Formats: sequence, structure tokens, C-alpha cells
Amino acid sequence: MSTATIALRDEVIRLDQTESREARRARLSSGGLMAGIGLVLLVLAVRTKGEARYALSGYFDAVQLPTFSLPGLPTVLVCGLITLAVGAGFLGGRLNPRLRAGAATLAGIAVMLGLVTWAASGVGLPFQISNQLAGTIALATPLVLGTLGGVLCENSGVVNVAIEGQFLVAAFTAATVGSVTKSIPMALVAAVIAGVLMAAMLAVFAIRYIVDQVVLGVVLNLFASGLTGFIFDQLVQPNSSQLNSAPIMQAIPIPLLSSIPLLGPVLFNQTILVYLAILSVFLVAFLLYRTRWGLRVRSVGEHPEAADTVGISVRAVRWQAVLLGGVFAGLGGAFFTIGSTGAFNKDITVGNGFIALAALIMGRWHPVRAALMAVFFGFVTQLATQLQSLSTPMPSQFLLMLPYIATVIAVAGLIGRSRGPAADGVPYTK
Repeated sequence: MSTATIALRDEVIRLDQTESREARRARLSSGGLMAGIGLVLLVLAVRTKGEARYALSGYFDAVQLPTFSLPGLPTVLVCGLITLAVGAGFLGGRLNPRLRAGAATLAGIAVMLGLVTWAASGVGLPFQISNQLAGTIALATPLVLGTLGGVLCENSGVVNVAIEGQFLVAAFTAATVGSVTKSIPMALVAAVIAGVLMAAMLAVFAIRYIVDQVVLGVVLNLFASGLTGFIFDQLVQPNSSQLNSAPIMQAIPIPLLSSIPLLGPVLFNQTILVYLAILSVFLVAFLLYRTRWGLRVRSVGEHPEAADTVGISVRAVRWQAVLLGGVFAGLGGAFFTIGSTGAFNKDITVGNGFIALAALIMGRWHPVRAALMAVFFGFVTQLATQLQSLSTPMPSQFLLMLPYIATVIAVAGLIGRSRGPAADGVPYTK
């Protein structure tokens, strides 16, 4: 009798530790990816010569921090071994599930450090850390705002593939209105209105007329590209001095904090859009997880029939979430013109809306995680530019592919399968 009891207890313990098929697939794919990258770093380590120099300050910074060096071959070798070991731990299933996130983060840092050290070793110019951080913030700002717009839409059950189109129309509107009024606040308001109007088109066809939401998103992107391109060719470009010369946002330094070496100019001497993007992450997280409205949004995204049963208007809540998402997408689109160059060019957004969508998926439809993934994509894009300036042996074409390779990896689920809201993309009819 005692033997049977012990066997039963052992069986219960084994069942508690049983891994689901989806979790096992995610673990193996993540481990295989990290192990493969670790092997690549080991191969690169053999070809690494000299030292890699890292500059903490830019050439024109008021406070010049020291430049430090890392030995090329040992650094790349250690980074490769760390990445390989973490990958092997994932593949073998020996890592505690609670430690996997930290181990994966460590592997990611090792990959970046190893790749940059390999590229910068034996090169005359140092790798500019301040430029890397500043470029990451600039590139990630519209991605964060676009991702938040997608988070609101998709948590309510409406797939938003039209972030690219919202970016494009908002960027065009901000540039045109800013050029006419010479007012940045007016340009921002106009960009938000344009983003909301595009969101309203998405809501009308997706919620009211039950059009396939993925196809609808593609159509709206093509519509935005064709509309802005036509008006630009016919009206704006011939009168570029009057219609395509908007003022550019100036940085607003935060007293004391902006004087901190290295991090001060990067984080606390930015334009209003950067500050808005940071605040918006916490705002959306608060709205979705700390308010009654957010609970309704998530309920209609998970089980609209149940929400309707308790008296929640599914269509009204989805409309609200989609329109609010258009506000953030409009702000993100404004960054491409009045936040950077002040002028509009055809298809100026160059696929950033799709990268924002990938960050949304990679962040598992959570505002904070999605924003962090947007920052990651900004980092990778800036890294490609930085490595090009170092005359790295890696082909420049491959460097330009880095952010899109990361996008494909995210969307394909090679870093772990993502499950969105249960009713995401599912139309609701009574």
C-alpha cells in the first residue's frame, strides 16, 4: 500500500512538471536559434584580430568620457560560449523556467557585444556608444507609438495591419499643415486627426461591414501610399517651399538630468514626441490593466459573446479602442516629418509600420513588452548604420537587412510562439 502511495506521489510530481507541446516548441526553437548564433560567434572569434575601442562620448560632447578597449578574440569567444551555453540549456531543458528570461537576456547582450566587438576590432575609429543610444531612441520613438496603437486595437479584437498607412498619412499631414501654419502644435494636432481618420476607416470596414481585417489593412496601406504619393506629386512637390518646409521640433532639456554624462543627452534632452512616447507606454498599460474601460477592451478581445451577455457593447468598445489607437499612430507618423527632417518624401515611413506590428507580436500584445521590442528593433537598425561607418568586413547589404531579419524571426515565432487575444481578427455579429 505504501509503495503504491509513493508511486502515485511520484506520478503527481511528474505531471506537475510536464511541459506543454507549445512550450516545448518555443523552448527548442529559442534554444536552437541561440545555439546557432553562438556557433557563428565562435567562428567569428577565430577571425578577430586586435582590440575593439568603445567611445562613451561623441566628438562634440561638452564632457568627454574616456575611451576603453576590449581584446577582440577573447571577448568574442566568451560571448559565443555564453550564447552557446544558454542555447544548450534551453535545448536540454535544464534551465529553470523562472531563469529562462534572464538567461535569454544575457544571451542577447552577449550576441550584441560579440558582434560589435568583432566588427570594431582592429578598426581605427572607435564604436560610438553615445551615437548608438541616441540613434536607438530616435528610431524607436515612432515604433513605440505605432506599437501602442496596435496594442489597443488588437486587445479589443481588431487586427491592425494598417499602422504603416496611418504613419504615412499622419506624416504627410503634419508636414503640410506645419509648412502652412509654421506651428508645431497645429501640425501635431493635424497628424493626430489624420491618424484617427485612418483608424475610423479601419473601424468602419472591420467592425461595421465585417471585411477581412488582414486584407483590409493591406488595402488601407496601399490607399495611404497612393493618396499621399499622388497629392505629393501633383501639389506639394511643385510648391515645396510653401507646402513642404515644416518647422522641426527642438529638444527640450530637463534641468539637471540632461547634464548627466552619456545618459543625460540621450534620455533627458529630447523632443516632446520622445517624452510623449515614454509616457504613453505607462498610460496605455494603466488604461488596459487598471481601469474598467481596459477590462472591457480585453474582455471583448477575448470573449465578445460573454462581454455582450453582461451588457457591454462590443462594437462601441472596439470603436473606442481603434480610434484611440489612431491617436498614437498619428503621433508616431508626425515624427517622420516634424520630428526629424521637416519635409515629406513619398513612402517616407519605409516599412516602419510593419516593424511596429512585429514588435507588437514579439511583445505578446502587452504595451510594456511591445515597447521594449520596439526599442530592440531601433537598436538593431542603428547598429547596422554604426557598423557600416566602421568599415566592418560584413557586407553592407547584410547590415541593412539586420532589422528585417529580426522582424522575420519575431513574426515567424522562432523566439517563442505568441498567442494573441482569442477573438483578435474575429468579427462579432449578434
